[in-house]
Amino acid sequence: MDERATGAELHRRGWRKPFTIAEMAGKWEWLVAEVERGYTDMVDAYTNDLYCRNWLREAWLLLDEHLLVIWSPRVEELDRRFRAATVDDDGQALGYFHRVDPDLWWWKRHPRLLVGDLGEALRATGATGAAD
Repeated sequence: MDERATGAELHRRGWRKPFTIAEMAGKWEWLVAEVERGYTDMVDAYTNDLYCRNWLREAWLLLDEHLLVIWSPRVEELDRRFRAATVDDDGQALGYFHRVDPDLWWWKRHPRLLVGDLGEALRATGATGAAD
C-alpha cells in the first residue's frame, strides 16, 4: 500500500487523522529525543506520545516494500536510541497507568532518566533509572 492509502486505512481503523509516515516518524524522533534529555511532562502525555510508535508498527504491516526500504533505517535507529535511553521493566511501571500490550516492546520500557512529573509518577511505582 502506498503512503496515502496507508494513512487513510489507519484513519479508517480509528486513528485521529490520516497521518503520514514523515509525521509519525518525526513524532517518534521527537519523543526519543525528549526521553534522552529527560521527559518531564505527565504520565498521561507520555503514554499518549508513545502511540506514535504504535502507528508506525501498524503502518509497517501495510506499506509497500519500497517505502519500508526507505523508512526502516530511520525508525530502526530511533528504536535503538529509545532502547538505550530506557529501562526494560516488562511494562511494570507504565502498567500502573495504562494497559501495556505485551507484544509492543516500547510499552514495556520506561525512561532511564526519571525527571519531572513522569519521573515522579514512575518512581512512585518503584521504577528506577537503573541499567538493564
